[in-house]
Amino acid sequence: MLTKKQKDLLMFIHTRVQETGVSPSFEEMKEALDLKSKSGIHRLITALEERGFIRRLAHRARALEILKLPDAASTPTVADAGAASQDNVVPFTPDTGSIGGVEVPVMGRIAAGVPISAIQDHNSDVVVSPDMLGAGAHYALEVHGDSMIEEGILDGDTVLIKETASAQNGDIVVAFIPEEEEATLKKIYKKGGVVELVAANPAYPPRQFPADQVQVQGQLIGLMRRYH
Repeated sequence: MLTKKQKDLLMFIHTRVQETGVSPSFEEMKEALDLKSKSGIHRLITALEERGFIRRLAHRARALEILKLPDAASTPTVADAGAASQDNVVPFTPDTGSIGGVEVPVMGRIAAGVPISAIQDHNSDVVVSPDMLGAGAHYALEVHGDSMIEEGILDGDTVLIKETASAQNGDIVVAFIPEEEEATLKKIYKKGGVVELVAANPAYPPRQFPADQVQVQGQLIGLMRRYH
């Protein structure tokens, strides 16, 4: 499943190669997707390569080969890659099931380390006790990475998130960085016009962003772990 930005870039490259026989430059890609830096293009290219849609040809500048295009049926209806935007979260009203559990949608993976382009769309459900949930919309995310280990959040855990756009200093939140199309699970601290995202692992330094470049899209309320 591709995010909107990933699909937009893939189709832009495909169209340009069809028209000219040459891949567009990173500068042209940046302008086409209205990104502020080429680093965002590098991440999108890497994501497309990892998903098997393109291949970088060695020893040839600006050489990208399109391996496949997304099927119409698999095109996401999610707007952008935001973790818990209104378009991404399946509307949810706590209704207990026949065994007393509540189904919560799993929305993809979230980075607890270096941010990744993580959130896709509703792909499965987990059943949790209604005691873990309050009013409002909730969703679950699969944790990838180790930056929150000192908070007891491990790689492979499933975290329960309450949809919210606000947070207090020290809360563990889903933070979405639109410019980088990335989402991450971190502690948040607001200092004037700056937002600091802090890991719970000394191996990862805090990251600071202008406040208008970070969107809070959920707050951690619970955790599920499977032991094998």
